[in-house]
Amino acid sequence: MSTAEFEKRTVDPAAAEMLTAAGEAQILTSWDRYKAQQPQCKFGLTGICCRICIQGPCRIIPSRPGQDKGICGASAYTIVARNLVRYIAGGASAHSDHGREIAYTLLHTAEGHAKDYKITDGKKLIQVAEKIGVATEGRDEIEIAKDVAVKALEDFGKYDHEPCTWLNATIDEERRLKFKHTNIAPTAIDRAIAQLLHQTHIGTDADPVNIIFGGLKAALADYTGMSLATDLTDVLFGTPQPVLTEANLGVLDAEKVNVAVHGHNPLLSQMVVYAARELEKEAVAAGAKGINLVGICCTGNEVLMREGIPTASNFGSQELVIMTGALDAMIMDVQCISPGVKDLCNCFHTMLITTSNISKVPGSVHIEFNETTAMEDAKKIVKLAIAQYGKRRPERVKIPQLKKQVVGGFSYEALIDLFAKINPDSPISVLTDAIAAGEIKGVCAFAGCNNQKTIHDHATITIAKELAKKDVFLVSTGCAAGALAKAGLLSTEGVEAFAGPGLKKFIKRLEEHSGLNAGLPLVYHMGSCVDNSRVARLWSNMAKNMNIPVPQLPFVASAPEAMSEKSISIGSWVITMGIPCHVGVMPPLEGSELVHGVTTKIARDVFGGYFIFETDPEKAAEKLYERIEKRGWKLRVHKTAAEKYNSSPARVYEG
Repeated sequence: MSTAEFEKRTVDPAAAEMLTAAGEAQILTSWDRYKAQQPQCKFGLTGICCRICIQGPCRIIPSRPGQDKGICGASAYTIVARNLVRYIAGGASAHSDHGREIAYTLLHTAEGHAKDYKITDGKKLIQVAEKIGVATEGRDEIEIAKDVAVKALEDFGKYDHEPCTWLNATIDEERRLKFKHTNIAPTAIDRAIAQLLHQTHIGTDADPVNIIFGGLKAALADYTGMSLATDLTDVLFGTPQPVLTEANLGVLDAEKVNVAVHGHNPLLSQMVVYAARELEKEAVAAGAKGINLVGICCTGNEVLMREGIPTASNFGSQELVIMTGALDAMIMDVQCISPGVKDLCNCFHTMLITTSNISKVPGSVHIEFNETTAMEDAKKIVKLAIAQYGKRRPERVKIPQLKKQVVGGFSYEALIDLFAKINPDSPISVLTDAIAAGEIKGVCAFAGCNNQKTIHDHATITIAKELAKKDVFLVSTGCAAGALAKAGLLSTEGVEAFAGPGLKKFIKRLEEHSGLNAGLPLVYHMGSCVDNSRVARLWSNMAKNMNIPVPQLPFVASAPEAMSEKSISIGSWVITMGIPCHVGVMPPLEGSELVHGVTTKIARDVFGGYFIFETDPEKAAEKLYERIEKRGWKLRVHKTAAEKYNSSPARVYEG
């Protein structure tokens, strides 16, 4: 691609600079591979290519007799529904397996088998224990932690027919009844995923609506795994609090050993942080001025939230960190690591180190990371990075001097602590009262990855700016947070440039009471992908405070650059909770009007939440704001009517 073409494919100036260099050096990146794939298969894009059995693939053409169904007789709506929910199964398996690893580590820590880990947040442990019904009075932390870990692991495979513990403990009674009546409350995470794969096996379920409801059960299993993962990670490593750091390729340091942690699992990245601190002198002995640790994707978000480690890139620009010529090692665990990074490593001196036995890349260095030898393994990995520093070629180092300040670390607890500076008796009321008064209109949560079908980072940044101008309070997780960080929206710079008068007044009021050494940001970074459970906790407690069900709350979600199976799974449980969810990349379901209608219209009637598919970010911002405004208007009408007739406010969905 030419320089002009790259500038049309990303709004990140650092990424554009590196892509230009890649073009000049004839190094291929995901941008080039996407272009080479065009045109993509229309059957696959619309979801009507069926590969469930090996009689196929069957490609459906509705207007042609004999080709309007698969060989087995499956109609387009069956094929589209099956393909869609299998994405959910994949996403749920990824998040939940992450949660299982955390639960096992907490158990082994309590049993004394994982000596390098410890219970860092005892207060959070007690809160979690009480939430799920584990006795705490008169017991020490180790006993409680063991029981909490066992409860978490039971949610993966318990044999009774009661809903998963973490699901039941984190939703209100209205949702419990809704999930019971629609038969989508999972009784065990693993069973929900396995059952969905069975349900979509050839010759099993052909009913598209029933298939979708099976998918929603797996999506709630995903929510369960994410919720326990967040809780137990906080127990092990601490609940995030506000922290000041930076983002974009400019965080790399040409005079230090640069090490990137990449993936999703903090069990590794947190230990790498500790190891790097202990090995500073070895890096100096090797000729560097120290060790510079940076993050990529969600494991980067984990260490940003807790340790203030800067973010170098999000998913879409991960290859470009290597292209700077300054990255000595990329340490990966699981999920969202593009195999293409190894090709870039081959062009430079960067060592790619894999650490999980389910996530390997041919040609990389593999060091099995084991919780029983965690610190030893982490030091071994960091020492490899230090050794690699001496192989760096200074003439090939090209670091774009572009970075932005980031104020992150806003866990749910941190947000509540911030609100409590104004109203210690009812912290969440600070947010809900501002909505009731019309100072801010509602809340939008951003999530999701990057997708080459969109302009890198553009949609996420555009929608955030547009909603901020209209006084919408903004939170974010995952690679969407990375996009906003690189654009300066996770800093006070974003407030001054883009906040509407009501939102700016609200943020400045928080800032006056915050006690922080930095100004508050426009968008509040709540963590990694699994930490969308923090966002769910926010909307649940807002609804409880306002005495309304979640589907009435002026709260929306957006995945402007959705890419992975996990994004489909997250979006699916978001709508079951009653939240409208925008997706900026069309998923493969246009091959069936029925399935498209279920996700956008029927879901609204049943759950109150629904998908909004819109690829134009400016139109998406309008549609999201319209939903917020409509819900806010209805709340005001119901409140006025209740006051006039001395009755309780109506508890109805948006409709």
